[in-house]
Amino acid sequence: MINQDTIVALATPSGAGAIAVIRLSGNDAIKIADSCFQSVILKKSLLEQKTHTIHLGHIIDAEKTIDEVLVSVFKNPNSYTGEDVVEVSCHGSNYIQQEIIQLFLRNGCRMATAGEFTLRAFLNGKLDLSQAEAVADLISSDNEASHQIAMQQMRGGFSSEIAKLREELLNFASLIELELDFAEEDVEFADRSQFKDLVERIKFVLKRLIDSFAVGNVIKNGIPVAIVGEPNVGKSTLLNALLNEERAIVSDIAGTTRDTIEDEISIGGIGFRFIDTAGIRDTKDVVESIGIKKTFEKIDQAQVVIYLFDAADYKSNSSKFKVEIEKIKNKYPQKPLLIIANKIDTLSEEEVTIINQALNIISNENEKSHGQLLSAKKNIGVEELKNNLLSFVNTGALRNNDTIVTNSRHYDSLLKALEDIDKVKQGLDTGLSGDLLAIDIRQALYHFGEITGEITNDDLLGNIFANFCIGK
Repeated sequence: MINQDTIVALATPSGAGAIAVIRLSGNDAIKIADSCFQSVILKKSLLEQKTHTIHLGHIIDAEKTIDEVLVSVFKNPNSYTGEDVVEVSCHGSNYIQQEIIQLFLRNGCRMATAGEFTLRAFLNGKLDLSQAEAVADLISSDNEASHQIAMQQMRGGFSSEIAKLREELLNFASLIELELDFAEEDVEFADRSQFKDLVERIKFVLKRLIDSFAVGNVIKNGIPVAIVGEPNVGKSTLLNALLNEERAIVSDIAGTTRDTIEDEISIGGIGFRFIDTAGIRDTKDVVESIGIKKTFEKIDQAQVVIYLFDAADYKSNSSKFKVEIEKIKNKYPQKPLLIIANKIDTLSEEEVTIINQALNIISNENEKSHGQLLSAKKNIGVEELKNNLLSFVNTGALRNNDTIVTNSRHYDSLLKALEDIDKVKQGLDTGLSGDLLAIDIRQALYHFGEITGEITNDDLLGNIFANFCIGK
């Protein structure tokens, strides 16, 4: 699988910038770079330099100087890919980048494919497969929590836990396989009581990892939050207050928001994607009707719903608001619902107390519902709202630095491994013969190996690394 070609690619984002980095990896990486490099110190050859050193000079094409550069040399096996690696830091002109890459191509390199540098790191044993996948997650992380999870996985936290379980299971599998060689003697090399304890421990760990996927998925992809309510109750004002910018148009005219508006912020390291929807009401306006239809589509997609109402209208329309709240709760019983009375700055203390009591009753009736007072215009209660949103996410595992699964491929393999471990447990409980036990154990080992990369195939690797950027 390991290709011996020397590959080259731009490792920094395409486009003009202060500097750019061009990366080479392969048996001839240093030789090819040296053939195009002229050091400021005469007769200095890159081939003769120590690993992990940086050299100032020029990239030369025949008699033409392309750019003044810094060249970093990393000799195998002490490099990212495990091969000889050279990184050329040049000025960030598009023209310079392409001239240098084309020069290396003419001198024996070929263009790297997507993720090929990291693929070579995996194939050369520098990273296991889950660590390699974490590289892509680290690059795409856009909040503190997703960055923390990717870093933990890159350091091998997840794979080391799986590898340890796999090794213990493999030891017992070996003993059971050995029993099959002595079937006529009717001996047991694998202590069944110890094996049962191991199976129970593996089941516990697998279930914990599987359960963590729910948390990991929202951390990785962000939590969609739909802001819904009647027109002109302050949904756009609330969105602007949450984002701390004028993202949505605010007007006293009902029905100003005709379409959904989305934006994302980080709260406590977790990404929340807020969706300001069109106001829900009966209307004959065709465009507004389309917006209201989209509102219900967005509620379907959201994981948390904020129902906003005008606190000033509550006294005269309290029964109507209760009906609307019940409609949302009945239609989406599993979704956390934040019921917020907005514009409390326009009310007297007595009116605020009455509404607060009503919201407390609603909160006590359903653990997935929570009431709150707020003034989006005066920025009163906005921080409390952020804290309430954060409380819907189980960040305990994150704070404790526990392993959190974010990769759907890992999740699928863990589910299959748990299914096979359940079969092993059933076999032990019913006194199943060693040869049949061995089949289920091999299947569990297979799914563990799929995660860390002990067991893989070209199609799987192609699918994983195709999602990487070219220079990584």
